[in-house]
Amino acid sequence: MPRPANKFRACVLAAGCAAGAAAHALSSDRSQQLFIDANHQRSTQSPGGNPNEPNVTHLDGNVVMTQGSMKAHGDHAVIYQNPSHVVDANGNAGSLTRVVLTGRPAHMEQLHDGDCARMSADAETIDYRNDTGIAVLTGQVVVTQQGKGEFRGEHMIYNTNTGELESGDDSPASRVHLVVEPKAAAPAAPPRGENCGYPTGPARPKPGKPADGAGAH
Repeated sequence: MPRPANKFRACVLAAGCAAGAAAHALSSDRSQQLFIDANHQRSTQSPGGNPNEPNVTHLDGNVVMTQGSMKAHGDHAVIYQNPSHVVDANGNAGSLTRVVLTGRPAHMEQLHDGDCARMSADAETIDYRNDTGIAVLTGQVVVTQQGKGEFRGEHMIYNTNTGELESGDDSPASRVHLVVEPKAAAPAAPPRGENCGYPTGPARPKPGKPADGAGAH
């Protein structure tokens, strides 16, 4: 008999199917300022402002990023950003398109719309596309959904827009470990006011803080 595929696609953790309701990453986070701290920063500007070659910023040493409810940290990060004259599909100029975070492990956490439950992820590499909302996690991946369960594996694709989680492949060595909390488990934390207590509109620059977040401070 053919071996069944080990590829696993679920919304149990990320979309909260165990609770019967979708749970997407806090939608307002992308409109907030991105604050970054690191020990060392090196930036390379797009040659001639070529729209196909983004500005690239390398950050090393205890990299810490905060954007709304999203918090991330790692040993090293690479940030890709459109040149200032390039406008994305949402009409934003010079927007951040991608962040690659590495560590032992790298860590990311974020609240979800609606129930304000916290999703946390640890992996050796977290590759997040801000323009698509897709995060690819690689190496000793551990994802925990507050009040719903835990996922462990070596590779995961997480869609923050839909809450879909996909991991594994068709190889015999590919294994996925999933723990789903029983219905009797304690419920997720109740909503903390409107939008989980975080701003809903576009970010307002603070004195002394960079508006585009493409550098350490």
